[in-house]
Amino acid sequence: MTQKLPFAPQSLLAQGSPCQQQHDINDKQALIPPVYNSTTYLRDEDNQYRSGRVYSRADNPTYRAPEELIMALENAADARIFSSGMAAATAIFLALKPGDAVIAPTVMYWALRNWLRTFGQDFGLKVRFIDTHIDGAVEQALAQQPAQLVWLETPGNPLWNVSDIQAIAESCRRHGAMLAVDSTVATPLLTKPLELGADLVMHSATKYLNGHSDVISGALACRDNNAFWQRIVALRAQNGCVPGPNDAAQLLRGMRTLHLRVRESCESALWLAEQLQQHPQVKEVLYPGLPSFAGYHVACRQMQGGFGGMLSIRLQGGAEQAIATAAKTQLWKRATSLGGVESLIEHRASIEGAGSPVPDDLLRLSVGIECKKDLLRDLEQAFG
Repeated sequence: MTQKLPFAPQSLLAQGSPCQQQHDINDKQALIPPVYNSTTYLRDEDNQYRSGRVYSRADNPTYRAPEELIMALENAADARIFSSGMAAATAIFLALKPGDAVIAPTVMYWALRNWLRTFGQDFGLKVRFIDTHIDGAVEQALAQQPAQLVWLETPGNPLWNVSDIQAIAESCRRHGAMLAVDSTVATPLLTKPLELGADLVMHSATKYLNGHSDVISGALACRDNNAFWQRIVALRAQNGCVPGPNDAAQLLRGMRTLHLRVRESCESALWLAEQLQQHPQVKEVLYPGLPSFAGYHVACRQMQGGFGGMLSIRLQGGAEQAIATAAKTQLWKRATSLGGVESLIEHRASIEGAGSPVPDDLLRLSVGIECKKDLLRDLEQAFG
């Protein structure tokens, strides 16, 4: 692993990239790195590529500023950005070999779960879904049948189950499995999976890293720049799952305010969770920061500085009341996504469809940066 840099996360974010001076920037005085829209690069007169750049799909210099920032925040050996969170996540699975075994959570991002159940298995992966947040579940599963990769999502969307990264990493080492963690909800500011023993960490950069609902992107970072990581890097280039240069620049701009947005969302989400668990219309609040939540103690160990801006509520009136509530909100916006400056509300079971483990009385809430009291009042008037 690389050594920790002697800067606070907010200092790294504010300047955009800790290694900005290494970029081949034409104007060395530019505060903001330029955007390179060129798709190709000139050869030298002797037919060489001494610049190290051949074609933009593999090595557009605009990518490197956000990648270096992610490396610094995750204390990673290397990082790469992708065209979407799904592109980043599936790159890990496609870097495996047909016949390899994978363990993944029962409750996780539905699109990736569906990909594993369909395209992943068609590719030849042997996928087992287990409750990774239960103590000892991964250890038991690995002891019963070896796996090449364990995939965690913590907190897990949309029930926000918390898996113990450090304990599971130790199990993976004992049984020769790699560990990859989707840390989208925690962000690098709250949890650092690589420091807890994970081999790879993934972010849907569309969410908190960008934070403004105007860029689709994903990111991967590694603890060791090893052969498997180089396979992922090659796969990214050959499959072409890279963002456009303007999206990369927009991602970097969004990350400059990551620490401010995450802090505000965490504080508001915790306050809303505490208020809503006392509301007579609410049957249950799912949020890692509540002492009553099953994963609270693990969250306290591995989430530093907050418990995230995501929570879910289950309503006494079931699916009918949940759908009606989402329809009546005014400040909360009815849209699918999370991690933006605007607060979003969604009846999650409607999105995931048949076979979803999500209760039909559940509303998923992505807390933005609006006034928390206004957000509470809006929910209360919508409960009916």
